[in-house]
Amino acid sequence: MKSILISLLLITIVSSTISAQNYRFAAGVRLSSASPTISNSVTAKYFITETSAIEGLVSFGSRFGIAALLELHRPFNQSGLGWFYGGGVYAGFEDGTSYVGPTGIVGLDYKFPGIPLNLSLDWKPELDIVPGIKFVPDALALSARFAFK
Repeated sequence: MKSILISLLLITIVSSTISAQNYRFAAGVRLSSASPTISNSVTAKYFITETSAIEGLVSFGSRFGIAALLELHRPFNQSGLGWFYGGGVYAGFEDGTSYVGPTGIVGLDYKFPGIPLNLSLDWKPELDIVPGIKFVPDALALSARFAFK
């Protein structure tokens, strides 16, 4: 009986801390600091499970770039507000030079109740492997997306 109660308690705790996102797919724009390969860009995020999402970024301007990220989302006690972390890869091109490497991401994510607006604030440092090893830490961004259920 004691093990059943402990099991029920653990299930209750886990189910209360892991909740579904308020949206399944969101697309919009990401405004970033200018230093990283993937700076100002178009963003699309799709939840493949309740707590994990894939995000694609396409950056235009003097440097064209693409990135693919896998993100794990965790809720706060505030409805619609959560935080996320993850990583992925990117490739960029500028004036005949290619940039390729891994990238990480950590940030806050908020879905406004009652309207289809999602905002996120993130830090996405990059590590250029090609054309040479270079760490690019100054990569802050704000994303605004139209969210779909």
